[in-house]
Amino acid sequence: MSENGERRARVVFLVRVPEERTAAFLAAYEAVRHLVADGVPGHLVDQVCRSSTDPEQWLITSEWASLADFEAWERSPEHRDLVRPMRECFTDARSVRFHIHAQTPTLTPA
Repeated sequence: MSENGERRARVVFLVRVPEERTAAFLAAYEAVRHLVADGVPGHLVDQVCRSSTDPEQWLITSEWASLADFEAWERSPEHRDLVRPMRECFTDARSVRFHIHAQTPTLTPA
């Protein structure tokens, strides 16, 4: 739990990107991820993943110190402007928010 008693959170986006928009999508994602990683309060980590069976299906996950941190970022004018180029690549998008209940420990190399 965070200092204010909130649990860490994971936000999951399942999006469709036509193959001809893949390069624009990945370029827009790179811009977003570097800016977020360099200073959005509460952001911990994110990943972008491509389906192994459907090249137009993508998964973006991000982990936050709390859902409140993510929601504050999502409401900001900077967020809307920054993610607009990425959203313009989507033909479909869904998002789900989770509180992290438990996690396996990170294994140290032998």
